[in-house]
Amino acid sequence: MGALDGRVAIITGAGRGIGREHALLFAREGARVVINDLGGAVDGSGSDKTAAEEVVEEIRGFGGEAIANGDNVADWAGAERLIQSAVDAFGELHVLVNNAGILRDKTIANMSEAEWDAVINVHLKGHFAPTHFAAAYWKARAAEGNPLKAAIVNTASAAGLLGNFGQGNYSAAKAGIAALTQVTAMELGRSGVRANCIAPVARTRLTLQTPGLADTVGAPEDESKFDVWHPGNVSPLVAYLSTEDCPVTGGVFHVGGGEVALFQGWTQQQVLRRKERWTVEALSTELKTVLDGRPPLVSTGTDIATLLGDFAE
Repeated sequence: MGALDGRVAIITGAGRGIGREHALLFAREGARVVINDLGGAVDGSGSDKTAAEEVVEEIRGFGGEAIANGDNVADWAGAERLIQSAVDAFGELHVLVNNAGILRDKTIANMSEAEWDAVINVHLKGHFAPTHFAAAYWKARAAEGNPLKAAIVNTASAAGLLGNFGQGNYSAAKAGIAALTQVTAMELGRSGVRANCIAPVARTRLTLQTPGLADTVGAPEDESKFDVWHPGNVSPLVAYLSTEDCPVTGGVFHVGGGEVALFQGWTQQQVLRRKERWTVEALSTELKTVLDGRPPLVSTGTDIATLLGDFAE
């Protein structure tokens, strides 16, 4: 018996990297899987369905069930076809794992409108559009008196939760995904749907392009040692969050290597109050009491490698 026996799952961006590892684990745990991948380059250009089809063949090779789907998750009609493909092939849908993404890194002063739009489109709209059509399907099932214990698992990033130099478009999209996850959990809970989000740390085509990471994410020279950067380390949490009886919803999790942690999110610290409108002069004095002794709110040299600290040690 697998942890996902009887579950039907869609995994976007599943032709390579973390998405591929999700798909393989889901199938080994008994899920029937739709492998969605447009097959584009790291920057989103081009398309090639071969990657998705190869994962399907790999799954079928060990006795699992899977189909390939090449729809663009950021295209409204494509997202609708993606959700319908699972229902048509397997009769229903229980899990949506939104994982597809691209990079077009530039500093804000040098970033073009097209570079901004492309990343926001693939990441943020590419999460929202499939979620919209999956939500409509699950709400209809619940209204008919046949709710499913459904799950959505989204993919954010430490860049979105903590920021990363040179990734304004990517960081903004990933922060939006974390917020979208929490709203989804609020809105769909009454229909029996849970929504969670991961911020993974792993070796992928995208992290190999990320400033500060390229020199650190390689596999260990000694193959007997634990590979903390292996993308497969992320997938067990995604599988657990997708199980029928998992009680967790609205969470945003750091995951990678042997680590799992819950992000607390934005929180208010010391609060300044007065019974009248604040003035600029008063704030120039009083706000110092909140900031004095605290580290800088942001470092101009911050990058992902610094933010991850001793993760790989």
